Amino acid sequence: MDAPESPPAVTARMLALDVLTAVLRKARPLDEAYAAIDEEHQQDRRDRAFMQLLVATTLRRLGQIDALINHCLDKPLPTGAVGVLDILRLGVAQLIFLETPAHAAVDESVTLAGERSSQRFKNLVNAILRRLSVEGSELAENQDTAKLNTPPWLWRSWNASYGEDVARDIAMAHGKEAPLDFSLAEDDPGWAEQLDAERLPNGTLRRTAGGAVDEMPGYGDGAWWIQDMAASLPVRLLGDVQDRLVIDLCAAPGGKSAQLAAAGARVLAVDRSPSRINRLSHNLNRLRLTADIITADATMWRPPVLADAVLLDAPCSGTGTIRRHPDIAWIKQPADIKKLTGVQDRLLDAAVNMVKPGGLLVYCTCSLQPEEGAQRIDQLITRGARVVRDPATPNDVFGMDEFLTEAGELRTHPGLMAAQGGMDGFYAARLRRI
Repeated sequence: MDAPESPPAVTARMLALDVLTAVLRKARPLDEAYAAIDEEHQQDRRDRAFMQLLVATTLRRLGQIDALINHCLDKPLPTGAVGVLDILRLGVAQLIFLETPAHAAVDESVTLAGERSSQRFKNLVNAILRRLSVEGSELAENQDTAKLNTPPWLWRSWNASYGEDVARDIAMAHGKEAPLDFSLAEDDPGWAEQLDAERLPNGTLRRTAGGAVDEMPGYGDGAWWIQDMAASLPVRLLGDVQDRLVIDLCAAPGGKSAQLAAAGARVLAVDRSPSRINRLSHNLNRLRLTADIITADATMWRPPVLADAVLLDAPCSGTGTIRRHPDIAWIKQPADIKKLTGVQDRLLDAAVNMVKPGGLLVYCTCSLQPEEGAQRIDQLITRGARVVRDPATPNDVFGMDEFLTEAGELRTHPGLMAAQGGMDGFYAARLRRI
């Protein structure tokens, strides 16, 4: 009797397919999908890096990839070929955008089709990828990259909000991997050299992405934390926080709490998620910074005394962070925005009642959607909240007046500072309690 065949070895491409399926078919956030893979499979660092690069590239270029596949089809793929489509997507990403040798990209994809889908689709995968190995690069050069790689609802929103030129700048920035930005626990010019980084106007250190963060100089000593330059700006709108009581709502994972604590504030860090609170506590301990950490729903919780200032980094769609989280473009939908704005309104109403008269409230989101930005503040004031806008000035943002709207509110997007690597999209408004 013949011995049973051994199951095929689990490869980085197989795991990439599992992750892509989780994101595109189950709307699972990319970080969660990676974590699930890590729990189930042991990968060496090189294979894991390739898996992540392949998935991220596929998501960043998904519109282009689908257009190239459709170019090669005489008729749509059958309903039962969903898995084949994802295998083709990964194959095209390798051929066209990662410049994987054609024999490797094609052969591995055909093998994957046989193992994960159906033998009858192997010839189709082979034919499409071999054709694109010849024609694909020229076809890709003539595509409307920005528009294809942006879901239509986001494209319409950004065009209406910022104009087509800025919308294109945003979309083009999403095709590139974001750099690593470091915020220092204590200002020390020596860290720029040690991290091989350049210093940005706000003191953020920036270097090209890549490498294990926990193996970089200063990580174990708590000298810095990872925080995009744009994410560091809302805290600046609070001014001098030395010895002031500041409540940081929706605080995890703790970047802004760390900023406040490093600037000498007495911080109350509030978040409803126990797992996220654990991460916040771990991050502050590594940085040797202190805050009073509270696990609570900020819409219901009230502080023992009114604060000098409140920072509300509200849950949002995250469309300003698509450079770092390319899954967001494909798993978020307009209906999500409507749900989130309701949460944002409830948090704003609660936050107003946590700050003393004359104190400051800064509301921010890492979203490019106007519904999650200025429209929330308009609605807050219309509801009769006892706050007034307190416009920011260029001095609040290191003289970078391009970061401010005419109303004196912070508005960054990935197309800004393009020569230095861009930045996340953030909105922030400063309000004064009356």
